[in-house]
Amino acid sequence: MKFRFYYTGIRVRNLPRALKFYRALGLESVGKGTMPHGGKYVQLRDPKSKQVLELNWYPAGSRFYTEYSPGEELDHLAFVVKDVKRAYRELLKLGATSAVAPKQAEGTEVYVKDLDGIWIELLQA
Repeated sequence: MKFRFYYTGIRVRNLPRALKFYRALGLESVGKGTMPHGGKYVQLRDPKSKQVLELNWYPAGSRFYTEYSPGEELDHLAFVVKDVKRAYRELLKLGATSAVAPKQAEGTEVYVKDLDGIWIELLQA
């Protein structure tokens, strides 16, 4: 049996807020819907790649809803940028928080946390 990677899905606490954040990173909506249990999803894609990010919001009471727990925020997404320091500053302005600042980075491993604590790695192009 062969497998083909299809998309990355992450859980978000506030779907409109997460959409605004990821659209500012250049991702475009390519699909959206409501799940049978009332959850909502939006699929985003970078126009320069085929990689899809699915943002998932689950209502309290659904079988997928859980409280956020410390330590689950270490999964991460990676974005290639021309200027890591500039991208870092721009993401902080959008509401991201610092995880590994440029001055603390080993090499080019710079990280911010998005509005739900998902780590975003910034890689120098």
